Amino acid sequence: MARDRDRFSTATRLRLLGEQTAARVYRSQTRRQARRSRLTGRAAFLALVVCSMIVALAYPTRQYVSQRNEIAEQQRLADEARERVERLRDEKARLQDDAYVKRLAREHLHMVMPGETGYTMVNPRAGQQPRVEEGGVGQPWYSNVWDDVDRADTGR
Repeated sequence: MARDRDRFSTATRLRLLGEQTAARVYRSQTRRQARRSRLTGRAAFLALVVCSMIVALAYPTRQYVSQRNEIAEQQRLADEARERVERLRDEKARLQDDAYVKRLAREHLHMVMPGETGYTMVNPRAGQQPRVEEGGVGQPWYSNVWDDVDRADTGR
């Protein structure tokens, strides 16, 4: 009987050891699954936070870049306007000089000083198309001048 008791106790002990081992394996599996599911949940939450940050920052970043471009464009326009103002100030200073104003009047308005005689040369054929037999088409201007001189000399 003592032997049966030992056998029984050994069998009972083996059964208990098997149950304990099975329980440990089950617990470790559930812990791993729980850990995996927690990491997956954490990863999903982290991904959601990162995506939310990207979406939240995309529009302000785009606006920032756009405004920086507008600022650069406005600075360029201001520099151009400043240069134009300087050119106009120079022109204004030159227009204060009487000799400069007289020269402009002579060049652009064809004005003459009192006592001078002004001449204006008018080309009689200014409105006409050049004739092909004269060779006017495709020739340089000085060739046309020499052709006109030769023609005037022959009386044609």
